[in-house]
Amino acid sequence: MIKPGLVVYMLLVTSLLLTSAMQAETLPQHAEEAHLGVATCASSVCHGSVRPRSSSSVLQNEYVVWSRLDSHRNAYNILFSEESRWIAKNLGLENAHEAEVCLDCHADNVAHEKRGDRFQINDGVGCEGCHGGAERYLASHTDPGQTHQDNIDAGMYPTDRIEDRAKLCLSCHLGDDQKIASHEIMGAGHPRLSFELDTFDVLQPAHYTLDDDYKTKKWSADHVTVWALGQVEAGYQTLRLIESHLSNGKLFPELSLFDCHACHHSMSDLRWQPQRLTGLPPGSVRLNDSSFAMLFPIARVVAPSQVAKLEEQIKQLHRVVVEKEDVKKSVRALNDTLDTLKASVKKFDKLFDKSKSLLGDVVAIGRAGEVQDYVEAEQAVMAIDLLMRATGEHELHKKWVDQLYAAVEDEDTFDPYSFADIMQSATF
Repeated sequence: MIKPGLVVYMLLVTSLLLTSAMQAETLPQHAEEAHLGVATCASSVCHGSVRPRSSSSVLQNEYVVWSRLDSHRNAYNILFSEESRWIAKNLGLENAHEAEVCLDCHADNVAHEKRGDRFQINDGVGCEGCHGGAERYLASHTDPGQTHQDNIDAGMYPTDRIEDRAKLCLSCHLGDDQKIASHEIMGAGHPRLSFELDTFDVLQPAHYTLDDDYKTKKWSADHVTVWALGQVEAGYQTLRLIESHLSNGKLFPELSLFDCHACHHSMSDLRWQPQRLTGLPPGSVRLNDSSFAMLFPIARVVAPSQVAKLEEQIKQLHRVVVEKEDVKKSVRALNDTLDTLKASVKKFDKLFDKSKSLLGDVVAIGRAGEVQDYVEAEQAVMAIDLLMRATGEHELHKKWVDQLYAAVEDEDTFDPYSFADIMQSATF
């Protein structure tokens, strides 16, 4: 028989675990903790050292790297550009640099009552925009006895955990239930969003070292695993957007969720052809399903039994959206399959060693002419680039990879037939 004291203890532990999980799921912008400002991290004895230090478990030059090299530092400044002024005018806003809809992604736009004395909105996307409000962990996070989980419990956002990192990045680079680059915003002139977790991680300067100390304290994985899990999380986020934003009670649904180029091309550009993964007739405005495109190579390696189900469920989602049927049912079914796929990726031993197979599959999709829209082509090129690097063949085929990048350089001139020709010219 379980003793009463043990029951209380078990309930307490369960409560603490649930509290931690809830904190991990709350993005820094909406969490309880106050944001004290980038200046609180910038001291030379904290994270503001000009040069990295070897005497510490962290480099201590993180502020300098961010302020000089990281694109997130300039996110707020972009709001003063000519393009931003034009977008704000088109949206009927007084300006971009004070509009909440712009600040939500171009700055650490926490509520005013959660801004400390040294907080400045013009810092852009600063430390706490990703790592969480420092109100409770600032004084203790350097204590020798403080664990990474202790810091998370005190409000630090777990950017090392791939699901949480992807959720945070995608909240701006794709959108979530609280903010989205809507069709109205893009119609006003905002660029279309593009994202792939591992590629965008690599493009930004690293402000940490993936050494033994990091691996002991935090989650880590190779680039191929990060890419695979990032693709799954992008799939989840796309489903959330469809569920929360598709129906808006207006004549047209939220059109940013659809493939832009299904409508935005010359009427004389007769590019339509049947697509196996949609099954839709000519004239259909189809969902932007680029977040699902790279799931097939991944599934064929880690969960081959799920491939047919994945294909059928994506087709079903396209169909119910066009025919205005029960979208939520299809979203839930596809979400369950993504759960299985994510678990399979996590259990799969050494996915990095399957880079050659994954690469061959992505190229085979391109050779077959199945990459018909620009956004899927972007995802394919980014996947090929990172998988080439994983196999050690990038330099050998650099000219061919450069051709692929040139093919997706301009979405207005993208030609799916030329793209398929480049794929077919691969010599491996």
